[in-house]
Amino acid sequence: MSLSILVILHELGHFIPAKLFKTRVEKFYLFFDPWFSLVKKKIGDTEYGIGWLPLGGYVKISGMIDESMDTEQMKKPAESWEFRAKPAWQRLIIMLGGVTVNLLLGIFIYSMILCVWGNKYVSNDSLKNGVVCSDFAKDLGFEDGDKLVSIDGEKVDVFYNISGDAGSYAYLEMMISNDEEYSVIVTREEVDKEIIIGPNFIKHFVRSGKEPLFEARIPVKISSFLESSSAEKSGLLKDDVLLSIGGVETHDFDELRVELQNHKSKTVVVGVLRGSEELAFPVEVSEEGMIGFYPTSFNLDISNETFSFISSIPAGYNLAITTLGGYINQFALIVNLDNELGGELGGFGTIGSLFPSDWRWERFWSLTAFLSLILAFMNILPIPALDGGHVVFLLYEIVARKPAPDKVIEYAQVVGIVLLLGLLIFANANDILKLF
Repeated sequence: MSLSILVILHELGHFIPAKLFKTRVEKFYLFFDPWFSLVKKKIGDTEYGIGWLPLGGYVKISGMIDESMDTEQMKKPAESWEFRAKPAWQRLIIMLGGVTVNLLLGIFIYSMILCVWGNKYVSNDSLKNGVVCSDFAKDLGFEDGDKLVSIDGEKVDVFYNISGDAGSYAYLEMMISNDEEYSVIVTREEVDKEIIIGPNFIKHFVRSGKEPLFEARIPVKISSFLESSSAEKSGLLKDDVLLSIGGVETHDFDELRVELQNHKSKTVVVGVLRGSEELAFPVEVSEEGMIGFYPTSFNLDISNETFSFISSIPAGYNLAITTLGGYINQFALIVNLDNELGGELGGFGTIGSLFPSDWRWERFWSLTAFLSLILAFMNILPIPALDGGHVVFLLYEIVARKPAPDKVIEYAQVVGIVLLLGLLIFANANDILKLF
């Protein structure tokens, strides 16, 4: 549904200016229709339809060499209603129409998301106990309890953007950076420390299994008790917050579990916070190192920045540009062969996995806006068979004051189609390989 919306609107971006400039559009299709179509109806000069091959969509404009490779009409004299008969500036507007629509659509959707749902995030300042580090982060020099301060001189204000698609802000910033090395400032035991991360970070990160570098370090509270729980018998209550085991502070569940393992088959003093009062209880630890309760992590302190309809528009623009910039940086990382990230390319399976299994409108529209920006960027790349390829030939014509030879455009189209099909096969093959 998301891709279909984007494809239809993208093609409308070509269709509408073509009609405004009185250029004949022979076909307007959702999906491709080699040999046959599922539905079709001709209205005026245009055949509207739905193809059977769900790999996108297209408009076929009279008098241009496109992916249909219909070169027969190019052998005839140009008609006034053909694409090739129009001034170069009109043809340029027609070709840029799809990309323009996708870019504006991404901005519009992000603006409406901010207007309706606001911008939900976890402030970095709310992580009073710092972060819990993955093994890979610890190898880089981070430690549990570190408080992130800045990355390459940029202050870390947002730890986790719930409304977006990126996840941890700090983790994302390092992943998309193009610098040779990264300077990360953390506060550790009230002292600022600098951690330098070397080049090709992303390659090593992927090899480590892509476990998030940091998670919020939050205390554990009791949600319920097991039957015959020693913790319950000792006087602990639901919603008590566990602060220490045997006098050792436990800032998160991992530390709690380690300390309980150190006191197997013993009675240990458990410190808890009940309301605003700190209490201590002697609790018997089992042979397995457990005291019989189910933990639930604190809900993170979520902030929500709200927007009016008017203020959501510039905010949506800023969010779209930031998101697009992040994607372009990630794209650059992938095409950099030194990073060895070819296996990270994904096809329809990867796109589908972005969407949650349950229906959530906010998530649906957020991902649709993200994909719209991706389509805008990918289509403007100067690759034959994409809009960007056509734009390159039009710019050549404007500068050289003569069109590129038809044969050059034909051969370029063939090369572009082969490249795109090869990329399509490679990306979807990666999806299949990831299943095993």
